[in-house]
Amino acid sequence: MLNLHEDLHVCCAAGNADEALVEMACRPDMAIVDLSLHSTSGLDLVKTLRQHYPGLAILVLSMHDEALFAERALRAGANGYLMKLEATEHIVNAIREVLAGNIYLSTAMHEKLARALAVPRKNPAGSIAGLSEREFEVLHLIGLGFSTREIAGKLNRSIKTIEAHQANIKEKLGIANGKDLMRFAIQWIESQ
Repeated sequence: MLNLHEDLHVCCAAGNADEALVEMACRPDMAIVDLSLHSTSGLDLVKTLRQHYPGLAILVLSMHDEALFAERALRAGANGYLMKLEATEHIVNAIREVLAGNIYLSTAMHEKLARALAVPRKNPAGSIAGLSEREFEVLHLIGLGFSTREIAGKLNRSIKTIEAHQANIKEKLGIANGKDLMRFAIQWIESQ
C-alpha cells in the first residue's frame, strides 16, 4: 500500500528485533515498529533504534491501546503511535507527520497528554504510573493471563528476574500477595 504513493517506498521488512537491526543496513528514513515481537519487546527495539540511529523517525503501529502504551512508546524514543484499528485511514498521514519531524498521536491522546501536562500532580501511591517500563510490561502480561514462567520466556529473562519485578510491583502498588496481584492486573486490563 505504501509503495503506491510516489513519495513513499518500503525498502525492507523484518519479522523480529534482530532482523530489524540487520535490515537497518538499507538506511531507512523511518522505522515502523510493532510492540508485539516474538523475542523482545517493541519498546526495547524502539530504545535500541533511538540509541543507534538518533535521527531515525520511528512510528509505533500496534494493536495495544494507545491509552496504555503511547506515552511509554514516546518515552522510549518513538515519534508517534498509531493503533492498528485506525491504521487503514491514518497510516499515510501518520508517516508523513513523523517524517516531517512532528509527533503523531490520535486527537484523543493529544488531549489526554496535554491535560496531564497542564495540571501538574504527583503520582498517587499505588499508581501504575510509578512502575518502570519492565514492571509495567510484566503487569500487562500478568493481566493477560501469562504465568511467571511464560512471562520469563516471552521477555527472555530468568524466572527470578520476573519474580523480582513482581515483588517490586506489589510493593509499589501496595498489593499483599501474588493472587491479589493477578486479580488487580486482570481488573486493570479489563478496565482499559
